[in-house]
Parts: sequence; structure tokens; C-alpha cells
Amino acid sequence: MNTYLQIHPKDNVLVALQDLPAGQQIQFNGSTIQLKQNVPAKHKFPLKPLNPGDPVLMYGVLVGKAVTAIQEGEPITVKNLQHDASAFHEKDGSMEWLRPDVSRWQGKTFSGYHREDGQVGTRNYWLVIPMVFCENRNVGVIKTAFEKGLGFAPTEVYNEQVADLVNLYKSGNLDAIKDYKAEEAAKTAKRHPVFPNIDGVKFLIHEGGCGGTRQDSDALCALLAGYIHHPNVAGATVLSLGCQHAQVSILQASLKKLNPNFSKPVLVYEQQTSGSEFNMLSNAIKDTFLALVEANKLERRPAPLSKVVIGLECGGSDGFSGISANPAIGHTSDLLVALGGTTILSEFPELCGVEQELINRCEDDTTADKFITIMRAYESQAQMVGSGFHMNPSPGNIKDGLITDAIKSAGAAKKGGTSPVRDVLDYTEYVTKPGLNLLCTPGNDVESTSAEVGSGASVVLFTTGLGTPTGNPIAPVVKLSTNSRLAQRMPDIIDIDTGSIISGQKTIEQMGEDILDYVVKVASGEIRTKAEELHQDDFIPWKRGVSL
Repeated sequence: MNTYLQIHPKDNVLVALQDLPAGQQIQFNGSTIQLKQNVPAKHKFPLKPLNPGDPVLMYGVLVGKAVTAIQEGEPITVKNLQHDASAFHEKDGSMEWLRPDVSRWQGKTFSGYHREDGQVGTRNYWLVIPMVFCENRNVGVIKTAFEKGLGFAPTEVYNEQVADLVNLYKSGNLDAIKDYKAEEAAKTAKRHPVFPNIDGVKFLIHEGGCGGTRQDSDALCALLAGYIHHPNVAGATVLSLGCQHAQVSILQASLKKLNPNFSKPVLVYEQQTSGSEFNMLSNAIKDTFLALVEANKLERRPAPLSKVVIGLECGGSDGFSGISANPAIGHTSDLLVALGGTTILSEFPELCGVEQELINRCEDDTTADKFITIMRAYESQAQMVGSGFHMNPSPGNIKDGLITDAIKSAGAAKKGGTSPVRDVLDYTEYVTKPGLNLLCTPGNDVESTSAEVGSGASVVLFTTGLGTPTGNPIAPVVKLSTNSRLAQRMPDIIDIDTGSIISGQKTIEQMGEDILDYVVKVASGEIRTKAEELHQDDFIPWKRGVSL
């Protein structure tokens, strides 16, 4: 295994692939570099001495500048490096795409749920949605009733543990409580025999719908419409208070905008006109049950891989993200695009410094100009509240080698592979063009994942170096570790370990191919992801405005 890596020939730093001790001599391009201090795995050190103001290059792009003198072989830290990134401008070139060989997948299909509008789902869910946070408790009542009544509820292993402890306490056996060791229950897919073709009833709890700006309520309605329109959804039950900003009429208009011939069942109940909570919930439960009877009639059928829409996401990133997992799913993206499929790359604050490359990858000037406009508006909005993209890296990112936002961004952009950018979408816009799409979202992984699914992603590939359990209510989220230590430490959340790229056992291309094969099995319902097994149904709408 190599102990260090130069990611791009232009880079003036090396990345430690394992912990390197002070005093170790590094041989690189005929020169010898002696490490001045310990360099932890995932961190960087310069090839030559750097003076204050000198640029630092990684992935072939500017990722920061030295703020103090940095000796060759001295680790780069937040104390000697600060964020810097190249400016971007209008499209001034184009990039020729070398399509990958996809002959082994030609004619291959997945087994999915075909919708009337031509979309094909990887799951078949019924949604229950509150228009405003005031209805969250009522949604919770329906959730308990349906999950327990239809057998979709998680195994109540922790309830059983408390019951055991209560029995020991009642018997006066406190010592036994101290020595008590719980046994992990086997996680098996639950499917009620009454509805074998329904994967579950899902609930989009949120804290919005009123109190913020009207623009936030409109965006929430557009996001909820994207979920109802989604191919993984058979229909929805909607609970409204009545007086909130997020009116049902706005949701209905958003659905018609997505599809003028929208025909899925949407059951609406308004509490302020229902007479009583009991009447509203009883009617909602009865009508939803009847709708599930109809939804259960849909069965999986073969569909071409071009009908798969993959979201490309990361969270809890580390210094290996841009070397292993991110470029691996980037190759998966290229493979799917070459097969006529669709991918979505989001998290605009984590594209800082690589904008010009993406601009030049846009298929036309109109698409490029839209990307420029959205990026500049977003950065300006962040600066107006005293922040900026440079403040994106979290303490965990920094500790594991992502010292600046530009370093993080240059690695994060690798998730998008090398294919042309077919379209640029603002938040809540739905994908309509096959190929790589750029979607404006925050860098927050749950907000971004929620948005990717709301824009049509039917499977999400989610890379992590530190470990995050993120999932989604309606789309399977495949979790990929950037390093094998994480996969071994948190096996209950990791689906695929890409650490073999770091160890040199597999190439990025080989791993990307393996991931596509895995996606086909997930899309067909043959594999349930770890997030699905854990019932990790994370959903956070992006609140862009102030609260009024």
C-alpha cells in the first residue's frame, strides 16, 4: 500500500494515506522530503517550502493560501492555511467527455413500479403529510396506528429492554440491572401479508408551513409536491389546519406545475372544518386504508436502467472522501448517464472553487449562466448574514483533513463524475433532462438529501468518512464509507466500503462498477439499505428566509 498520494500532477501537496511519523523520509519524483512532525492519515504536507501568500493546489485547483511560512514536510493546518479559491466567470470553453464502456449493462433492467406519467419507482410508499407543524401531532397519531396495525413499525427492542429492567427493579435485584446486557434483535424486512406490494406508509414531519416568509411556505409546498409526484409514491394523505401560509391550494398548483395531468390520489383533511379531531383522523385513516388497497395492486415490472435517478450526496466527509468514495460514485454517475439515466449533484457551498470547471461542462450558455446566477446569489446571501462558503467545513471535517471549504469542495465535486452538465435546478425544481443535473441546496446533508429526493432521486448514494446514519422516508439511501476503519467501526450504517481504493486493492473504476451493480439490486427491492433497516427517515426542508 502506498503511504502518500499526489492527487493531481499540478498539486504542490501530498496526502498521507496512513499515519506518518516525524522524521520519516518521503521519496517523491527524485526528491527526498523529511517530515518535520507527525502527519496523521488524511492530512497534507507541502512538497516545497511555502511563504505567506503562496497558493496551495489540490485536485489541480486552488484550495487555499499559506498564512505563515510552511516548511516542506510540515503538516498543513488551520493555523498555517486559509481558504482561497479561484474566481469564476462565463463559460469560456468546453470539455470533451470520454464515455465509459457500458456494454456489460446494455439491455440490463431493474424491477420497478411503473407510474402513469412514465416514471419508474424503486419503492412503493404511501405518504402522510402535514401542511403545517400544527398538524405534526395528528400525523403522529396516524403513524402509530398504521405502523403498528400494518406491521411496518420498527422492532421494539428498546421497549423490551426497559420492560426487563422494570421486572428486575420490581424484584429488588439492582445488581442484576447493573450487569444487564441487552441482545441486539435481528433486523428483518417487515411486510404485512395484507399489502405485499406496499413498502410502507411514510410521514414527512416538519417545522414549517407558517411563521416564516411566504416564499418559505411556497418552497415547502413545492418540495412536498415533489415528494407526492415522486415515482416511489403511490399517493398521499394531507392534513391541513386551515389558516396557515402553506395552503393546500398552493400544493395543488405545484402538483399541476409538475404534471398538468397529475392523477395520483391525494386525500386532504382540514382540521378547522372537520368538527373534531376524532372525526378528521378517523376519516383520514379509513380513506387511507382504502387507498392502500388500490396502491397494493401495483407490482414490480422490468424497466431499463435509464429510468433510475441517482442522488449524489456526502455527509461527515473526511480527507479520503475526494480520493475514494466520491470519485467512485462519480464513475457510477458516468456509467448511468452513458446508459441514458439521470444523476443529481447538489450542495452548492461545496462546489466552491470548482465552479469554472462545472461551468465549462455545461452543455450550453443558458445552463452555465443559470449556475453562475444561483451560485453568486447564494454566496451573497450568506455574506449578508455575516457568513460565507468558507465557513462550511465542520469541526469533524477539519479534524480529518478538510482544512478549507475549497479542499472540501474539490473533493465533493468528484461525486459528479466527468459527464456534461445537462441542467441546473434551483431548490425544489424537478429533474426533466437525463444526464448530470446540478441542484441548488445547502451543504447540510439532510437538507440536501431531502431536496435531491424531492427533485426526483429514486436512489441516493451517500458517502461518509466520519459516519452519519442519514436516510430518507421514500428513497433508499446507500451509505458508502471512504475508509475501511469506519466500515468496521459502524457496520450498522455502512452498506459499501470503498476503503479498498485507499489500500490499492481496487481502482476507482472497479468500485464504481460494483456500486452500479449494487444500485440495480437496491432499485429492484432485492436489497434494503442499512438506513431502511434502521427506519432512518430524515426529512428537513430548507428554510431560506427569515422568520416573520
